[in-house]
Amino acid sequence: MKCPFCGHSDTQVKDSRPSDDGSAIRRRRSCPQCSGRFTTFERVQLRELVILKRNGRRAPFDRDKLERSLGIALRKRPVQAEQVEQLVSRITRQLESLGETEIQSSVVGDFIMKALKGVDEVAYVRYASVYKDFRATGDFAKFLGAEGLDEPGSGER
Repeated sequence: MKCPFCGHSDTQVKDSRPSDDGSAIRRRRSCPQCSGRFTTFERVQLRELVILKRNGRRAPFDRDKLERSLGIALRKRPVQAEQVEQLVSRITRQLESLGETEIQSSVVGDFIMKALKGVDEVAYVRYASVYKDFRATGDFAKFLGAEGLDEPGSGER
């Protein structure tokens, strides 16, 4: 594994253990050249997934992009980093278990929406506002009404 600090190509594993949800191996590494320390994760990849975008473009599935999207929706919300990692793992497994190598981006979006709805309603609405391309406050009102989220006292304060 190449050192992210100095680029040295031979780093040493100092510690290995399963991640919290058991879906990956977490490895602590050290670079003998610059003494830098960093963590890597080793995961099972069942198949190469390709995402079919709305504009017809194809892009390889990027787990980090999924994690960033969830992170943006969950920013400043009471959700732990471990929960985000579990969401990413769960959504990735769901996508892999579809049995398809090419998946519509709308399917990915739907999985994310469903996962966020179960974790944090504010993050769910944040993600929906981008995913469903809200243009005005009326779009929010319509969405919240359809989801049954606009009832007084239905959300946390």
